Amino acid sequence: MVSNLGYLCSMDKKIQYILERVTDLYQRYGIKSVTMDDVAHHLGISKKTLYEHFRNKEDLVEKITSLEHARQKKHLSGILRKKLNAIEELLEVYKIINSMVRKYNPSMEYDIRKYYPALFNRIREIRQKEMYASAVQNLVKGMKEGLYRKELNADVIARLHVSRFEYISENNLFSMEEITSKKVFHELFVYNIYGILNRKGREFFEKNFEKYRVSLT
Repeated sequence: MVSNLGYLCSMDKKIQYILERVTDLYQRYGIKSVTMDDVAHHLGISKKTLYEHFRNKEDLVEKITSLEHARQKKHLSGILRKKLNAIEELLEVYKIINSMVRKYNPSMEYDIRKYYPALFNRIREIRQKEMYASAVQNLVKGMKEGLYRKELNADVIARLHVSRFEYISENNLFSMEEITSKKVFHELFVYNIYGILNRKGREFFEKNFEKYRVSLT
């Protein structure tokens, strides 16, 4: 699975267009129920032409996940280039995830987990590593800026963050629809951030968070 920003730049525009169209199809109907015949018909091309670009359905699914991953990394890099403080970075991530939740179909991840377990495990491993690295970076930055509690152990907090995310997605306490809902994500976000803020950070967060929430309604 490709995991660098160059994936977007190097991808043929025709392939990217196909992946975007098929992503829309998968988000509407799920991966399992959409055959390669359905994909070809949806794109208005022959099945032979489709197989000139993708070895099989698994190759198509993998390229779709790689494209989405590259886009997420591009969004994150864009946030980091803005030179925001640590809390503002988290608020920007909050805004992006809220946008993603609105169009996310949980059946896609379910289908990848069930029918393409090797691909799912690679996605999860990359996600965990990048989530951990991003959390550590933000925690260290927030402590240096005097917005987070100075006694925080960035390594432990980052691992807790990753494990909490994985635990929620692995257990049956929440349905997949709840896990990907804006309501659950909001509660998890607020719960996590109040655990790391000091007084100065809390004042800044409470002053600015409502502004982000209003912009999302």
